[in-house]
Amino acid sequence: MSAEFDQLVTQFEQFQARLRHVDEQFADVAAMQAELTALEATATSPDRSVTVVAGPGGAVKDIRFTDAALRQSAPALSAAVLATLRQAVAEAARRQAGIVEAHVGDDMHLMDQVLETQAELFGTTPEELRASMAEQPARPAADEPHDDHDDYGQGSVLRREEPQSRAAPPARGNDPSGNRFLNLYDEEDR
Repeated sequence: MSAEFDQLVTQFEQFQARLRHVDEQFADVAAMQAELTALEATATSPDRSVTVVAGPGGAVKDIRFTDAALRQSAPALSAAVLATLRQAVAEAARRQAGIVEAHVGDDMHLMDQVLETQAELFGTTPEELRASMAEQPARPAADEPHDDHDDYGQGSVLRREEPQSRAAPPARGNDPSGNRFLNLYDEEDR
């Protein structure tokens, strides 16, 4: 009987260890999700007239223009916006891959896959992309001082979503229009 009890205790301890391991994995996933949610990559055109901010999944969060950008011809501005947009989205994808690899491990070689795909799209090599990643200066944090002489007109070309107001709930009681099916509660249900 004692041997069976010891075996049950050992199995229970193994089970508890597996539960702790699962808890650790879930905590790491939550940290990874938080980092991915906060992810932002900013790219600026060579003439500094266009700035694009991209988020996770390549979502465009902001596009800003200087006054000089608005003096460009439409085709030149369009080309600058597209090139800068591609840079920001590509950087966001690389950062996203880096975050995932940091939490999951690089067994999948996710960064290599991203760099190979981007190199093919941009007509360059993965090594050149890796080198350009190392050359990029770190952006100042939001609370650090930085040069605002080019403030991009203090505005965004992306419309901010306004909070939507909720529709008023339908009045209780009998609906004079005859649409009783929309009313979940009749007076007698109260």
